[in-house]
Amino acid sequence: MARLTLDDAQAMLATARRRAEELGIKVTVAILDPRGDLVALHRMDGALWRTVPIAQGKAAASAAWDAPSGDLKDRWDQPVVRALSMMEQGRIIPWQGALPIHMDDLLVGAIGVSGAKPADDEEVARAGLEAL
Repeated sequence: MARLTLDDAQAMLATARRRAEELGIKVTVAILDPRGDLVALHRMDGALWRTVPIAQGKAAASAAWDAPSGDLKDRWDQPVVRALSMMEQGRIIPWQGALPIHMDDLLVGAIGVSGAKPADDEEVARAGLEAL
């Protein structure tokens, strides 16, 4: 069975960081397992403190729905999305910047980024996926 390892997560963090540096942005990158538990996290020097919970929240949304977090923002008013977010003490953030991680066609987690414009956050997340 496919699973995300710490080595996988560290490679993704390094690749995502390089892309953020190329873009000239300071972000936090969070990698979560399919349940939404933290596997690895990197906050770049100069990234704001609030980027940590936001990156994790975006990744939690992506993992919960096996979809890019940006695809979920229009569904925020739906009762199921709000209820799950409340059940998780508000840590699910359906906003652009996170992508699901698949191995062998199975969801193994999500990578979330916060600290820049939402499209740039997603670009950094996509770069992180390329490490796999």
